[in-house]
This record gives sequence, structure tokens and C-alpha cells, in this order.
Amino acid sequence: MVFTPQFLDELKYRFTLSDVVGRTVKLVRRGREHTGLCPFHSEKTPSFTVNDQKGFYHCFGCGEHGTIIDFVMKTQGLSFPETIEDLAGQVGMDVPRPSREDVERQKERASLSEVMEAVVSWYEAQFIGAAGKAAWNYVKGRGLSEATIKKFRIGYAPDNRSALKEAMQARGIHEDQLIETGMLINPEDGGKSYDRFRGRVMFPISDRRGRVIAFGGRALSSDVRAKYLNSPETSLFHKGATLYNWANARAASYDEGQVLVVEGYMDVIALAEVGINHAVAPLGTALTEEQIAHLWQMADEPILSFDGDKAGIGAAHRALDRALPMLRAGKSLRFVILPDGDDPDTLVMAKGRGAMDQLCDTATPLVDMLWQELTVGVNTDTPERRAGFEKKVFMRLADIQDENVKKLYQREFRQRIWDMFRANNQIQTKSNNWQNRKSGRAFKPAATGLLSRTSLGRMVGGGATTERLEKLMVLTAVHHPEISIRHEETLAGLALSGPTLSNILNALMGLIDLGRTLEWPEVEAHLIETQQIGHFEAIKNDPSLRQEWFAYPEAALSDALTGFEHVYARYQFITSAQADYKQAEGEYAADMTPENHERFVAAQQVFRDAEEKIANIDGFGLESGKLNTI
Repeated sequence: MVFTPQFLDELKYRFTLSDVVGRTVKLVRRGREHTGLCPFHSEKTPSFTVNDQKGFYHCFGCGEHGTIIDFVMKTQGLSFPETIEDLAGQVGMDVPRPSREDVERQKERASLSEVMEAVVSWYEAQFIGAAGKAAWNYVKGRGLSEATIKKFRIGYAPDNRSALKEAMQARGIHEDQLIETGMLINPEDGGKSYDRFRGRVMFPISDRRGRVIAFGGRALSSDVRAKYLNSPETSLFHKGATLYNWANARAASYDEGQVLVVEGYMDVIALAEVGINHAVAPLGTALTEEQIAHLWQMADEPILSFDGDKAGIGAAHRALDRALPMLRAGKSLRFVILPDGDDPDTLVMAKGRGAMDQLCDTATPLVDMLWQELTVGVNTDTPERRAGFEKKVFMRLADIQDENVKKLYQREFRQRIWDMFRANNQIQTKSNNWQNRKSGRAFKPAATGLLSRTSLGRMVGGGATTERLEKLMVLTAVHHPEISIRHEETLAGLALSGPTLSNILNALMGLIDLGRTLEWPEVEAHLIETQQIGHFEAIKNDPSLRQEWFAYPEAALSDALTGFEHVYARYQFITSAQADYKQAEGEYAADMTPENHERFVAAQQVFRDAEEKIANIDGFGLESGKLNTI
């Protein structure tokens, strides 16, 4: 049903949003807004606001935002048309009349729904009669109670090509209606139509309101080609837009705050037998985008359960692939991989509800499931393989459409990549200079080059330009220790101009070598332990460095990394220019020819240019809310 913008605006105007929200949330007026505890996530301090003037609510904790229509849909579990009908009825508004075509279509659907109700009732009667004895024994043998059988309206289709057809025609239901609902097969060769389902236990499939729209049938004979058979697509039934047990689970999910997705009918029914009523199942296909959207209407993080075999793992990855582009603030998935050889049905029948509850309580978040998928079998023992792995990861994250979610995933996976490479580095560094600290020998930077042994080196190496760059590199690495993982060899090779900076760097690298957590409290504690905190604070509080914002903890990690790499590149350029300048100076002093003088003047100019060189980097500072300042 289509509603005009004018009608929707008028409907919203008839309500005061805070009055409707106040039925669910205890609100306190604060100025022009009302505040309260968010109904969409657990919190102790109110972050949920309602603005009557603007007509929307917003939660600063979880990001939920919307109008009165959104609020009613999300808190009452109604569809959009159901919400409009409910709200319109409260204020006496007439819902717009559909077109003639809409009316005819609705009549046809209503008529076909009556046909399906007649069919399910007949199947139920066969199930408890003499014809359904084998089906009854099979179902009872699966441990189901009569109450559960009745709740799910399980039935039986006799092994006869025309039993249903004849029974329905006797009730005045036409053959074309049975064909339209998919209950009869109409041969293309012009032969007589016949029952689609024969010799099968029948599981009615309902829409979100509980109206039967299709069936799934489980064969009793092992000789049939298809063990399970679903109704075809019809005007009532769209497989990729429907969930088995949808109506029952929709109500239960709001009570539980969760919805559980399993693979088959019997899994859903077996879970209901032990009191887990918020389970649904797709209908013989991989989970679709539309089904995921329906699940998110029931819970923010639906749990998807899969068998532990190869097929189950593959299905989990396909579901992840479908969901990844759809992720948005507060909406994700969690995954349960069952023990090999088990499915929910066998698990709860053998070990009870507690076994399934325990698995759901420790369900794997989508972010971890994606990381497992990306890293399985990956080798990152060379720079080229690491680069290839990084490219693979960030190309995959590009599928996420929500920019905020994408940015946070990129930040999370950047940290995980560095943690992974750090583990590799710890193995590889057992034989390098850092290993010496384990035997009691302190780390010493690489030998200082020619420059430190010259008057020019003593002047500049300990002077404003080079020393400033060294301080910035150490300051950035300590405030953002993840950088030291990525650039461990770079930091190890620095020929720092004084013992103060070297000692601070030794302390940081020692923390990495110990495998400790690289969070600021841990880093600070280690600096205190190694008696370097005072020296570090002196550098941190140097007013001449404060303008270099990327070196401080407020900067985003990506900006800090960019700033560090730029400073290091500049440092290399300056020290190289210094070396060339000193060499040219020495040659000119030894032999004052015009050629040597020309080389000396040119080298001197390059060195001076290097000291003054400043470059801008596109995008630098954006994540930290800064302008390009390097």
C-alpha cells in the first residue's frame, strides 16, 4: 500500500511525539527537549532525547534516530503499513483507499489465503488420522510434544497424486486457485494437474502476521530425490523475503531482545520444544539482504547458527558477505558455529536448552568472523605478502556502505594487522639487536655516521633542526606505540643525537619486546619503571613542539602515522644532505679548486633547502579534524 507524503505529514502532525514515546520511556523535560533512558540499548545515564518541535527522537549513545512512525515500528514490531493503520486509527484518520487494481489484488490474496488455510487444516487432519500414522511416529520420534506439533500446525500429505485436489474441490475450491498457490502442478504437456506434495510431513510457512502462504515438505521415503521440498514462488510467497516461524519469533524476539537464525524447520521446532521461541530459518537458500533487513527489525545483532561442517562454514561466509555492505550504526550480526556433527535439533535434544544458550552467549561478532575469514591460511612472512594481505583486507572493507562504520572497521583492522605483524616481528627479532636486551645488554642504536664526528655534525646533529625531528619521532612513537610495531626496524636504526632520546626509545622498544599491551597506561607505567618518564614529560611539554599536533595522543592513528613517516623522510633527507655538505666542505678545504668550490656551494644550498623544506599531504589531518599542516 502506498501513502502520499501529504498523508504521512498530516498523520505525524496529529500526534505529540513525546506523548507517544512517553508511553514506553519515562521522559524528563529539559528546555525544548525531553530526555530519558534509551529503549533501544541498556544505559544508566540518559542519552535519549525527544524534540517535539522538530518531530524526531535521537539517542546519542547508540545512534537510533527517527520519527513517530519509526518509534512505533521499532518498539512494537509492526510493519510500515501496520504502523500507519494503528496510528491513523488512534486519531480517527481514514487510511487512503487503494486503487481498483490494488483492491482486486488484495481480494485475490485474501481468497488465496483462505485456500491455504483450508489446505493446512486438511493436512493437519490427515496427520492425526490413519493415513498419517507413519508421519506421526516420525515426528514423535524426534522428541516433539503434542503441544509443539499443534503450535507449528504440522501435517501430512498422503502419498496420492490427487488426494488434496479432490478434497479441496469437494469444498468448492477451484483447481486454478490450487495451481496459483503452488499446491498443484499443472503439466506443460496439457495433462491433468496433480498434488505437488505427496508422502511428506508438512510444515506450514506463514507470513509475519501468521497467515499460511506456503509449505515445506519432508519426505518419509528415502527413495525420493528431494528430502525437503518447498512451495514455488507465488503471488503469496516470495522465498527470499520470508522466514520460517516469522510470526511466532517476531513476538518472542521483542521479549528476549534477540532473534536466532538456524538452518531448517526441525531446528526451529526443536528449539521451541525446549523454550527457545525466538528462532527462525531461511527457506532452503542462503540468507538474503531482505531477510537480514527483517531480522534487524527484530533485534540489533541477530545470531546466526551454522553447522560446523564445510557446508555450514560456507553458508556463514555467504551470510557475512551479504550483510557486510548493509552494516550501519548499531546493526550487525553474531555467529555460532556448532560442534562438528551437531545441529540445533540434535544438540538441544541431547544436552538441553542450556547448551544452545551457552553457545549464543559466546557468539562470535561479525568483525571477528570477518577477520577469521580473511586470515585463514594467510602467510605474512615477507614484505610483499604483508602488502598483499593489507590490500586484500582494505579492499574487502570497501564493501561497507556506511562511512562511519567503514572508518571504524578500517581502524580496527589496521590495529589487528599491526598486532599480527608484531607477532611475526617478535619471532624474527630473536637473533637481532633487540634480543640483546634479554641477556641484560641494553639496546644501542646503530652506529652514528660521519656527521656526528664533524664540527658540522655536532652543530646540526645536536641543534635545532635535526634534534627537533628526532624529538618528534620519539614523541609520536610513544604516544602512538602502534607505529613502533610497523616501523620497528626504522626506529632500531635511528642514530639519535643524545642519550636522553635513546633511553626513551629503548624503554618503548623493551615494552614491545616483552609482548605487553600497547595502551597508554601500560606505556606510562613502563616509562616510570625505567625512570624515563621525567625526560619524556620534558619533551612532551616543549612549547616549540606543541604545534605539531600529530605527535600527541589527540591525533587519529592514521594522521600520527602519516606525520611520523613524513618527519622520518625529512630527517633522512636532511642527514643525507648534511653528509654530502660535509664531504664537499672537506674536499674544498683540501683542494680549493673552482670545481670543488662549486660542489661545496651547491651542497651547502641543498642542505639549507632541506632544513626549510615543508610539504603538504592530501587528506592529512582530516580524521583528526585538522587542516594539512605538514
